[in-house]
Amino acid sequence: MPSIVIVGGGFAGVWAALAAAELRRMRRARSRDISIHVVSRDSWLTIRPRLYESSLDDVRVPLEEVLAPVGVEYIRGNVTRIDTVGRVVVVADGGGTRPVSYDRLVVAAGSYVSRPPIPGIENTFGVDTYAEATALERHLASLGVRDGNTNAPSTADARFSAVVVGAGFTGIEVATALASRVRSLAFTTGAAKQLRVAIVERAPVVAPDLGHAARIHVDQAFGTLGIDVRLGVGVKAVSPEGVTLENGDFIAAATTVWTGGLRASDLASQLGVARDEIGRVSVDEYLRIPGVAGVYAAGDVARAIAARDDGEHIAPMSCQCAIPMGEVAGRNAAADLLGLPPERFAHTQYVTCLDLGDAGALFMEGWSREPRLSGFWGKIMKQTINTRLIYPPRSGTISRLSPAA
Repeated sequence: MPSIVIVGGGFAGVWAALAAAELRRMRRARSRDISIHVVSRDSWLTIRPRLYESSLDDVRVPLEEVLAPVGVEYIRGNVTRIDTVGRVVVVADGGGTRPVSYDRLVVAAGSYVSRPPIPGIENTFGVDTYAEATALERHLASLGVRDGNTNAPSTADARFSAVVVGAGFTGIEVATALASRVRSLAFTTGAAKQLRVAIVERAPVVAPDLGHAARIHVDQAFGTLGIDVRLGVGVKAVSPEGVTLENGDFIAAATTVWTGGLRASDLASQLGVARDEIGRVSVDEYLRIPGVAGVYAAGDVARAIAARDDGEHIAPMSCQCAIPMGEVAGRNAAADLLGLPPERFAHTQYVTCLDLGDAGALFMEGWSREPRLSGFWGKIMKQTINTRLIYPPRSGTISRLSPAA
């Protein structure tokens, strides 16, 4: 029986499975005619774009609730090897390893934050995974119950100070969210004067990918929230007491969050093809990997051209692109087995929504990221996206809507 194996249970992997199952249903093929399997070490789909939020309630969806209704088998385990010649992936599941054969493979293994080997990097928190986000949540909660008199003076003074490293989209959302969260803790304990949130970025501007008009909104939000911005400088070292910058400045802080350095999953290195500077493999317009028979890639692991309307735009690492890429890759894998023509991937309706904490949010359209909504109405849009549009269906059907994040 022909089989499709999908590596990864994130946005691209889940939507690849749903799309393949939908095409199988539409062609009236049965589960025993084409089997579809999703392999993931985590039994949850984590709504990763929400991990910066103050509450982590409902940020995970059980994979079984999404996949079982459409006849997709979930295999819990970690893919340790991809054999594209033998068309086998090796899965480690705690009890050993086992081979899983495929006729078509969709690699949707995602990405991770790669921290540099600087002194004290282990003292940083993150929001890249659910485990990291919960660790940060526990740490912030502990700040409000500590007895400042028991700490060293520098630590006590910086208890409600935080440093965010990286002023990309994630860094901006983390910094603006922290400004509210830490302020609340500081006021509750009568330590409002200790409040400080700083954001550090090696580039000369905040969010280099943003346009000038959008950056003005971000700068205004930082000013409103009192966020200290340090540009054009990197981090030299991190300690529990704070961050030392490459220019010698020291920022005292009990909380340091690292957000920069996304890289594609290391599994991409096993595909036998060249990768770009952040580890992604190139795919053609059908999301096939050229030179590797029967293998597709989608999401953060794939370097795909999303649009050519006003230049060549490469799909960024975001759930907004991962979802439609997963749909196209999964549908094309199934179409190939069913003898149907493939579908081209294109993502011309590109939008971006950036949370700015108590300063609202910014909704932008197009690859130039032109602001369309800001403040209160931008916040309403962001909340709609985060709590509704990027969640998978549990009814056995999929939507062709590609949301923003």
